[in-house]
Amino acid sequence: MSADTKIAELLTELHQLIKQTQEERSRSEHNLLNIQKTHERMQTENKTSPYYRTKLRGLYTTARADAEAECRQAVFIRVAYTDIPMPLALWTLEVSTDLICILRHALDKIAEIKSLLEERRIAAKMAGVNSDNDPPRKTMRRGVLMTLLQQSAMTLPLWIGKPGDSPPPLCGAMPANSDYVAKQGDKVAARVKAVDGDEQWILAEVVSYSHSTNKYEVDDIDEEGKERHTLSRRRIIPLPQWKANPETDPEALFSKDQLVLALYPQTTCFYRALIHTHPHRPQDDYSVLFEDTSYADGYSPPLNVAQRYVVACKENKKK
Repeated sequence: MSADTKIAELLTELHQLIKQTQEERSRSEHNLLNIQKTHERMQTENKTSPYYRTKLRGLYTTARADAEAECRQAVFIRVAYTDIPMPLALWTLEVSTDLICILRHALDKIAEIKSLLEERRIAAKMAGVNSDNDPPRKTMRRGVLMTLLQQSAMTLPLWIGKPGDSPPPLCGAMPANSDYVAKQGDKVAARVKAVDGDEQWILAEVVSYSHSTNKYEVDDIDEEGKERHTLSRRRIIPLPQWKANPETDPEALFSKDQLVLALYPQTTCFYRALIHTHPHRPQDDYSVLFEDTSYADGYSPPLNVAQRYVVACKENKKK
């Protein structure tokens, strides 16, 4: 089965799951709608009769019972996904456990679609690299690259664990396991030597990893550089694979004043910074203070950086 056919099937299944989700939500909204309509009738008649008092008492009792049941088992689900051909750009729901299975299934489908699209992108890229007949690929415009990086941050999936689950490695600030090896196509922070001989951390894409030499081959994500680097594992920091939810997993976030490496806005380079404030909602960014000697206190004003592009700094001393 071709990748295009598989993606089409997954999108059809995902559409059905979304319809099921809406049906489940509609059931719980029916009682609230009845309460609203009853209040509207009372305002129209400008009186509160024993009939309306009794009816409202029953409706509120039912609504309170429903709310308490959902409060005990509520899960905040946020799915942000914009790079597949369906209107799934921003979907935010608060749901009871009746919907958890449906939503988890939908999340699995989205992850599978995203994986297939990434595999297809990498295959096309490698085919272009290995072909001698094709014309040279045009360099991506700077503005397009910045937009793609922003979209990548927005569509990073939110970690949704089961009750009692701990955030996994590479969720928010959680580090990778010591034996972790980044896959082909993964985005990483890579420490490379610049043209002037100084070292800097850049945003890069993994091309390959050699288990015999324990070294990565990575491409500078900025096509203006068009450079490939061979680097040891200690010069590579994997980027988060999930956003951490501040409302359920605050331990998976960097704390205030913690030293990190953050991608400077509108660039493809990471610089040392202090956490000014951490996200308060899943869609929020970090606010960071970049080290900058041009300011009296040695730090820039607060700048926003997405969870996707904030990683732990291995160097503790200030430069």
